[in-house]
Amino acid sequence: METTTLRPPRHRVSRTAIWYWTARAALGWLILIAAQVVWLVADGDQVTAHVAGLAVTAAAALAHLTVMPQWRYRVHRWETTPSAVYTQSGWFKQEWRIAPVSRIQTVDSERGPLEQLFGLANVTVTTASAAGPLRVSGLDRDTAQRLVEELTANAQATAGDAT
Repeated sequence: METTTLRPPRHRVSRTAIWYWTARAALGWLILIAAQVVWLVADGDQVTAHVAGLAVTAAAALAHLTVMPQWRYRVHRWETTPSAVYTQSGWFKQEWRIAPVSRIQTVDSERGPLEQLFGLANVTVTTASAAGPLRVSGLDRDTAQRLVEELTANAQATAGDAT
């Protein structure tokens, strides 16, 4: 019988996730920069302060968009075995989780509009855990589909009532 121990999962998410995380974060930064530009135009008295604020925002955005996606890619991992699902996620706050297959209640896949544009999908494994579901984000669409099929088959073949 296989032992389920906390260890780094073997598989990385899709490299395309780096671009997805960059684009998603860039949208937030663009909204903030646009608001600052509107404020600059509307308040002509404080031009120096507004330009300095824009420069600080642009520097923070550049640092975030350069570091965060790469860091997340290095951290985000997943793996399944016949007896467990392993996940590791986050970047500042990192989380490692193991869910025994016998505890799986549902396996779901989802793709938001931006994820569809990048050909990515997420898999959510709901268990009987109070810690909530396990989520594998940033998988390519085909890998996500295979993962859902594999986990569903493993859960159906495993004795237990998932509670």
